[in-house]
Amino acid sequence: MTETEIGTEGEGEGAGHSPAPSRRALLGWGGAGLALGAVAAGGTAAAVRSGEGTEPASDSGAAVPFHGAHQAGIATAVQDRLHFASFDVTTEDRAELIALLEEWTRAAERMTAGRTVGEGAYGGPAQAPPDDTGEALGLRPSRLTLTLGFGPSLFARDRFGLDERRPEALVDLPKFPGDNLDAARSGGDLCVQACADDPQVAVHAIRNLARIGMGRTAIRWSQLGFGKTSSTTPGTQTPRNMMGFKDGTRNISGTDDAALKKHVWAGGTDWMAGGSYLVARRIRMHIETWDRAPLQEQEDIFGRDKGEGAPVGKAKERDEPFLKAMLPTAHVRLAHPDSNNGATILRRGYSFTDGTDGLGRLDAGLFFLAYQRDVRTGFIPVQRSLGASDALNEYIQHVGSAVFAVPPGVRDTDDWWGRALFS
Repeated sequence: MTETEIGTEGEGEGAGHSPAPSRRALLGWGGAGLALGAVAAGGTAAAVRSGEGTEPASDSGAAVPFHGAHQAGIATAVQDRLHFASFDVTTEDRAELIALLEEWTRAAERMTAGRTVGEGAYGGPAQAPPDDTGEALGLRPSRLTLTLGFGPSLFARDRFGLDERRPEALVDLPKFPGDNLDAARSGGDLCVQACADDPQVAVHAIRNLARIGMGRTAIRWSQLGFGKTSSTTPGTQTPRNMMGFKDGTRNISGTDDAALKKHVWAGGTDWMAGGSYLVARRIRMHIETWDRAPLQEQEDIFGRDKGEGAPVGKAKERDEPFLKAMLPTAHVRLAHPDSNNGATILRRGYSFTDGTDGLGRLDAGLFFLAYQRDVRTGFIPVQRSLGASDALNEYIQHVGSAVFAVPPGVRDTDDWWGRALFS
């Protein structure tokens, strides 16, 4: 977890290739009118005109561009809801895997633009299942982004001939102190991160990709998330995690191109150039124990006050923290780049509540998502520091884990997810 890990970005057809919005998409915008601007992939500035003037895309339900140099859903302004799915590839045929990625890309282009998959959810042959499952009919695009990644297992020898193309930065995560990982909630050949402001739109996207992949892929595990726990948008209110603390105060901004280039986007000239590396961790919070901890103890554990979010000894949330004023075990102090040789990651995690554990305790916590240029110099050193000394470890446990190589963006309608990897 980073500062604070408990807590610490393009429209369907892309720049230069944007068709007119579908009639259903326009109706779904509730008569808001024409889009005046659209973010480039990775940006945050889309706006829609309404009778009251111009409203941010985050409030309009508009579409986020799908095409661009980087995949949307990384530096994109963080949406309110998440459906994350990890897939096992069940086919052994390389050509079938390539065909799947092409089909997924075409479906993703349509769904992120607020369109149905293929020929739609009705009106086709009565004896055949429709191309789209239909539960998103009439809904806005809701800023849906779909972000795809490749797990280490996809590069295993004797699978798809990709073993020599596995990036050096796509390392298997080591076991960290306190890990209690469930294999059924860890790993995967492929992942798809669906983020949207409407949970039904996000679930619809994963459901349709799973349906398209039937016979070639199977969902290994998935996670629903609500209540974003970090933001990539400067000037917005910092969200709070389920422990009640503001989270992600020092997160990388989606508009800070220099920081994104330095810390998030993969360099080089190979197939990963312009991509990123994703670490996903399911972090269970012992909510009932935390709720009985005194306020002063809670604040000492984080190194920030609970109301304003100011670091110890400071008045405002965004004041520069004085790390030595915090306890040596404080979460913020241990996660800070200055404590980790400058290690910096972009976080876009979500809270989750998945019922109870059978003992009357909430199965709740943080689904942590972190993007970085290199896992070896990003997440790993930070988590080693936190795992060894963080006072917060008394109240949390990492129970699921995965790492993925997230390729660069789909450039245009002739491109598809991961094309350069298979070229």
